Formats: sequence, C-alpha cells, structure tokens
Amino acid sequence: MHGQITLDHARAARFLNGGVRFFLAAALTAAGIAGGGAPFALGFTAACGAGLDGMCALAGSAVGALVFLDFSPGLAHIAVAILIYTAAAAFRGLRLTERAGFMPAMAAAMTLAVEGIYAAQSLSPLEHLTPCLLSTALAGASARCYAPLLRGGEEEKKPESLIFLAVTVLLAFSDAAPAGVSLGRTAVAGLVLFTAWQRGAAGGTVTGVWAGLLADLCGATAPICTAVYGFSGLAAGLRPGNSRLFSGALWLLAALTALSPVTQAQGFSIMKETALAALLFLLLPRRLLGGKRVRQEPQAQESAAPTLRRQLDRAAAAFRDLYDSLGRGAAQAAEENPSIVFDRAAERVCRGCALCDLCWKKEYGETYNALNDATPYLLERGRAMAKDFPNHFSSRCIHLPDFLSAVNAELSAFLLRRQYRRRMDRTWQDARGQYARMSDLLAATAANLEAVPAGGTRRGYQLGAALKPKAGETSCGDTLCSFETDGGLLCLLLSDGMGSGEPARRESALTCRLLRQFLEAGVEAESALNTMNAAMALRGQDTGSFSTIDLLTLRLENGETALYKYGAAPTYIKRFGRVRRIAGAALPAGLKPAPAGPDVTRVQLEPETFAVLVSDGVADSTRDDWLQDLLAGWSGTDPQQLANLILREAEARNGLADDCGVQVLYLPPEEGEAV
Repeated sequence: MHGQITLDHARAARFLNGGVRFFLAAALTAAGIAGGGAPFALGFTAACGAGLDGMCALAGSAVGALVFLDFSPGLAHIAVAILIYTAAAAFRGLRLTERAGFMPAMAAAMTLAVEGIYAAQSLSPLEHLTPCLLSTALAGASARCYAPLLRGGEEEKKPESLIFLAVTVLLAFSDAAPAGVSLGRTAVAGLVLFTAWQRGAAGGTVTGVWAGLLADLCGATAPICTAVYGFSGLAAGLRPGNSRLFSGALWLLAALTALSPVTQAQGFSIMKETALAALLFLLLPRRLLGGKRVRQEPQAQESAAPTLRRQLDRAAAAFRDLYDSLGRGAAQAAEENPSIVFDRAAERVCRGCALCDLCWKKEYGETYNALNDATPYLLERGRAMAKDFPNHFSSRCIHLPDFLSAVNAELSAFLLRRQYRRRMDRTWQDARGQYARMSDLLAATAANLEAVPAGGTRRGYQLGAALKPKAGETSCGDTLCSFETDGGLLCLLLSDGMGSGEPARRESALTCRLLRQFLEAGVEAESALNTMNAAMALRGQDTGSFSTIDLLTLRLENGETALYKYGAAPTYIKRFGRVRRIAGAALPAGLKPAPAGPDVTRVQLEPETFAVLVSDGVADSTRDDWLQDLLAGWSGTDPQQLANLILREAEARNGLADDCGVQVLYLPPEEGEAV
C-alpha cells in the first residue's frame, strides 16, 4: 500500500541514535567553563561528523545554547557549531576526514576563529584571551575523546572515551546542588572512585586528575577538585578489585588529607560530596560493578578466535604460491645489443649524407668493423671520441661531429636502460626470495602452535553470480569468487584479466586464488592487496599483463563492509528504491607499483540490502544509467535472478563486446539463515 509508513529495527535504531546525540549535545552545553563557553558540546558536534548524526548533534547544541547560555556566548556557540558541521559536510568522503586528528583540529580552528573575533572586539581583549584559548583546546581535545564512541570504523572504542563522556555529561548537573551538595560533582567523584577500585592506583590517579580539572574549570574555582580527586583516586586504587569498604575508607581518608589546608565553605561542600560518593559506591549491588556476563566476555572472545595455526599455514602457502607465480612468467629478455646505439645514430645523421650508400652499402663490412672495434672503448668510457674509430672511417666521415653527438646521446640512453633493467632484475629476485623466506618462516612458526577452536554468531546472506565470455570466445576472462574466513569475514571477489579468452581467464583466476589465500590466512585486506599489486607489477615486467580487482568484505557479525578497487567498475548498493554507486580511480593491479594502494570505501550494510559487483563489460561509470534504473525498480529478493537479469540486459545493450561478470550479495531480514 502506497503511503504507508513502516519502522523496522534499523530505522528505529537510527532515530534512537539521532535522539541520543541531540540530548547529549544539549546537555553538554550546560557544562560551561569560565567565560561562558561550552567547548564540550562543540567537540561532541565535531565527533559526530556530517550526516544525520551530525545534524542531530548540531540541533541539540543550538537548543542547549538557547537554554543554558547567555545571548552573546550562545550566539558565538551556535556560529561555531554551524561552521564545524559545514566543514564536516564539505569534506565528507575524502580520505583526509578519516584521519583521527582532522575533526578535532577543525573544531579547535573554528572555535578559535569565532571566539577570537569576539575576544578581539571586546572592551578587554586580554581578559577574554585565556577563556578563548581554553575553549579552543577543550573543543579539540573533547572531539578526539568522543570520536571512538560516535564514529564507526576500525578505531578501538576505548573505555577512557566512555569515562570522558560520562564525566562531561555529569558536570552539566554541577549547578544542581540541594543542601549545598552538587549532584554532578558527586556523581563524578563516584565514577573516579569506581575507576580507581577497578583499575588500580595509576588509573585512579589519572582519571581523578583530569576529571577534577574539568570539574574545577566548569566551576570556575581554584584547583581543589583536581587535588582531591587525584590524591583520593591514588589511595582508593592501592588494592584494585578487593574490598570495596577498604577502598572507600582510603578514599575518604585521602580526601580529608587533601582538604585539610582548605578553610573555605567550598572545601566543606566537596568533602560532603566525596563522602556521599563513597556511600553510593558501597551501596551499589556488586553485580552492577562486574557481574557474571562481564567476567565471561574474555572467554567468549577467546573461543571466537580463529585457528592461529591454520591461519599461519595458509599464509605460508599463499606466499609460496606467490613466489612460484613470479617464476612462471616468460623467460627474461636478453640484454640490449650495443649495436643499437650506432643504428639509431646513423638513422639520425647518415640517412641524408651524400656518402650514405658508400658507407652503408658498398663498404658496409668496413663500416661495421670500424663501429664494432670502437664499441669496447665507448662502453668503458661512457662517451664516444673521434680517436675510438679507425682512421679510414673518421677521415672519410664528412659529418663526424654530428655523428659523435648522436652516438653519445644514444649511448647515454642505452646505459641508463641497461642500469634500470639490471636494477629491476635485482629487485625482482629479491622480492621472490623474500616471499620464499616469509613462507618458510610462517610454516615453521605454525608447526609449533596449538590450535584454538573457532566459533561465533554470523549474519545470514544469499549470493548470486553470472558469467558470460566475449562474443567469439569460449573462455571468460572474468573470474568470480566468494568465501568466508575463519574470522567471520565474507569476501566477494571479481577480477577482470587483460584482454579476453583463455589468457585473460588464467590471469584473473591466478589473481583471485592468490588473494583468497591471503585473506583466508587472516591477512588484512588492504595489506594483502598492496602485496598483490607489488608482486603483479614485478610479474608484469615479464608477461606485460595486469588485472582489475574488485573486493567486497563483510563482517558477518555487525554488517561492517569495505570495498577495495584496483581499476574495477563501480559497485552498486541498493536498499528498497535507493541506489548508491561507489566508483574508484586507482589503476588495475600491476600497472603501478607500491606504494599505490587501492581505492577503499567503507559502508554499513543493513538487512534487505543488495550489493552488486560488475565487470566493465556489463557497465562502467560512463554508461550505467540503465543499470541504476534497473536496480531501483527491482522488487525481488532472489540475488541469482537479479544477476541473470543484469547479464541479459547487458548482453542486449552491448552485444557481448567484452567479457561480462556479475556477482550479487543480498542480506535478508534478521530472521534469515546463512546460505
């Protein structure tokens, strides 16, 4: 029924994520520092980046500024947040934004630019300089700390990031102080005590110092909390994981000691807060501080680990096959004959000479012997001189200076080519030897390891594939391959060998087989592709061949997907009626040696999504409108039917002018079973 609104689990999760980011950004705006700034909300907005998440954070930051900040600081805050989101959206998709320090630097720069203008235009610029610089530093630092929690990718989600977020959110409630006791600082103190009890003296001290410093900055006070939380965290962590009563007693004793020089009423308030934090820590049920599920997590991870010995054996076999493939190329060409120097020089100088027929026809033998006699001197010295040639030749040549100049130019090029070939030959031999040594090393290491059982929960999927050779050929030069690794990684490979027919098929099949061995051995996809590219560049010196590589990897437990392309046609991601095209600009593997890496695009595949890989015989980036329209209108769920339909349509449009390959991945709803 048209117009009906449905909300599946994926959409509900997106709305929930957006709502959480909105309220967190708004709450962090209340955690302001002296001078009226709210740098934590700006750092949070930068960490969310562009897209729906960043837009929700921007909206929350703006609403929080209207609620919690005065007019002038609030206006500056909203301006900085808008600039941060605009920069994230403008640079979205570039590799520069994948660097960990890009958005933190952008947050700091935008904060400094806007608040610096406000400080410069104030009546007392020097008085506003310190808050401006402090806001700049905290905006950048908080963006870096929040990023592991808010942005997907390979970056590890460290517990320190979660603690930082919790502390800054709790500080937003610092002003809520019934009976003179700040609820926000009490909760922060309890968090520091728990961290010290769990991680020991070092973790408690570090967490206490920076949490206390943030509390002091947000309270515009002397560094009382810094000293109290840091010293108390050190004391409470002396016996990590043991008696909570003992840790709580040490916490209170250290807090009393740190506050002994403080006579103000604020010191008494902080003492009440630390005492209340210790009481809450002691009253919490033990299962909330590390129950059965938490303690069993390392065992679950260990049982889910792939067999290390099997991985090393496969890696050794992959390197050995790669070594063998480098030796199966055509025989190396013999070195260039030095006579080519004289041939090319004569072509430039002697062709228009009046004595050309005499020297190169009637008396060819004498000319040949004269040049042959001069060759050793040329190669030894690296330069031709008139004395190198017999007198009868040099006295008869009416263009001798021009001839010597041409010979020297060709000789220089000849020597450079020979030096380059010899150097490449040495590199080629060294690379072969390194692959062989690596294979032997991995095999020897695997022989001494115990096997570890593998396990885990994996997402269901369905596959479809179709191939058709070029018109007039019996073999298709495209190769398709799909497999799962022991680590729960689904890999789809499509390689297009140079040319068509059986030679192209052998080349693409070898590429897929070697890359599959690396991936099944546990080698990271990008490292495996870089190794393959370097090896194929060396192999291409002999065979002159190359192959495109189109690799899709899907992490089956969470849907994280990466697309790697070396000269491959675009990949198409379809979900419901929307189609996204992902293209690359890298050359095919083997055309450009290391450090030329593949194009890498990371996406998140949700249930009811199709991913379509095609070769350039089906469609490329200049003629794929029909394919995008076909995918947008496709309403079926069988990936094999879709692959067959795409191949039939491509044949009707292009007439099989090239080899055609199609591979389709479909993720069914969550209840689907793996195929």
